Amino acid sequence: MRRTDLQPRRRPGRHRVLSLLLGAAFLNIAFGSIERGVPPQPNVVIVMVDDLGWQDVSLPLGPETTEFNRRYRTPNLERLASRGVVFTDAYAASPVCTPTRTSLMTGRHPARSGITYWTLHADRDNSTRHPRLKNPPWRLEGLSAEDTTLPGLLQASGYRTIHIGKAHFGAIGTSGADPTNLGFETNIAGHAAGGPGSFYGTHDFGAKKRQGKTGPSVWDVPGLEAYHGEDVFLTDVLAEEAVTEIRKKTADDRPFFLHFAPYAVHAPIMANPRHLDHYQGIDRREAAYATMIESADAALGRILDTLDEMNLTDDTIVIFASDNGGLSAHARGGERHSHNAPLRSGKGSAYEGGVRVPMVISGPGRNKIHADGRRRATPVTVTDLFPTVLELTNTPVPTEHAPSIDAESLVGLLRAGSGTPIPNKDRGLAWHMPHQWGASGPGIEPFTSFRRGDWKLLYFHDGPRLELYDLSADLGETTNLAEDHPEIVHDLLLALDDWYVDTGASISIDLKTEAPIQRPGAFAKTLRATTPED
Repeated sequence: MRRTDLQPRRRPGRHRVLSLLLGAAFLNIAFGSIERGVPPQPNVVIVMVDDLGWQDVSLPLGPETTEFNRRYRTPNLERLASRGVVFTDAYAASPVCTPTRTSLMTGRHPARSGITYWTLHADRDNSTRHPRLKNPPWRLEGLSAEDTTLPGLLQASGYRTIHIGKAHFGAIGTSGADPTNLGFETNIAGHAAGGPGSFYGTHDFGAKKRQGKTGPSVWDVPGLEAYHGEDVFLTDVLAEEAVTEIRKKTADDRPFFLHFAPYAVHAPIMANPRHLDHYQGIDRREAAYATMIESADAALGRILDTLDEMNLTDDTIVIFASDNGGLSAHARGGERHSHNAPLRSGKGSAYEGGVRVPMVISGPGRNKIHADGRRRATPVTVTDLFPTVLELTNTPVPTEHAPSIDAESLVGLLRAGSGTPIPNKDRGLAWHMPHQWGASGPGIEPFTSFRRGDWKLLYFHDGPRLELYDLSADLGETTNLAEDHPEIVHDLLLALDDWYVDTGASISIDLKTEAPIQRPGAFAKTLRATTPED
């Protein structure tokens, strides 16, 4: 169903004063930094890889180096990490792409914006049918030109804003489908679709030609006609375009914001022949997948090399992240749902494999970000990058937008003496997808989940049903502790219900009754009523 109120829901009145104060704080940070002599407006590069899982890198993010860390080759990410800060407990805003990408653009949780699933058609819901539930109304059209966005704010602050690669911000035919309507001055290869027709220039990056057919497809990557028919790989082409845009700095003195979003490693899984020799002796499809990862890392390397060559490294903040967990339910080789181990499941799932992602932030030199590879275990999200970038660039937040920001600046974790409060390790983080994704597997169903400290509560909408995990002892979410800790379950349910009220989150609808399912707060009351007294 389509949500008819296009404007995102704002916080209830009880939160408005606090939110306005937060907005004022951001303003004070921005202008106060200038008064203190902090160098203004560094360049910013965000590398947002598609479907890259927590284990899809050679940089170990867990307590041990795993088989996957040894398989994949991401030396440039390791290089970035060595001169930056590594976040071991970083999360996407959603287990699928559009909600996370739009959350980065706006600083709003997908539940507040109403963009709770991936977009393509403004008049057609792509959610898969569930046998007992249907999803509530949501913003099928995605972002629009009326939304306040990160590139829009940076452009107003004097930045040259560039988007390269996957956009997937808005549906076909809407203003949000074109990144130039969202604050990007330049758009290369970004449009409504969330995946490429093909990674091969010999296919014109198109779906039909990859399938041996003719004609256009919604999946065809636009704007790269100069490479059609060439023996080139899409990720390499996008990296070349990124280098070209960075080099324009010599003729354009403005600081630049580059949002580099290679379509890799999204399906279709296609090998980059340039790297295939590195993966002899493993499953053919997994070898192809590994080359896609290495291609994304090589693109990062080209960006870093160009910054070094132009003496821009000390003036540039580089952020690396992913939009959701790694694909594991289909299209891969080997055993399904195993590709993110020790995390459980993968893309589309409520479990850690669906939402935990790599994140590294680097900004040596004048940006004063720790440049020693230190690791931070504080849980953070991609949404937090919105206020983080604004603070690092001394860009003020409009007071009318501040009340609906669902994120905290990470600057306090990035450099000493910043004066920015450090996000509390025990702050509540929520994920909300009242949709059935188009694959099956563990945790791939409508859900809301909530992490506070080491405890993670999963509220599956079908039932509803509860699961509780202690991530400090059970990262793989193998042992459901809900029956063992009823008080923790009760407290987390109430906290989750407060989050529902705060964000205006819509919950799944029961097909039989046509009514919304029970909210967490009401469910907590039923648990208390049935729990025996001590």
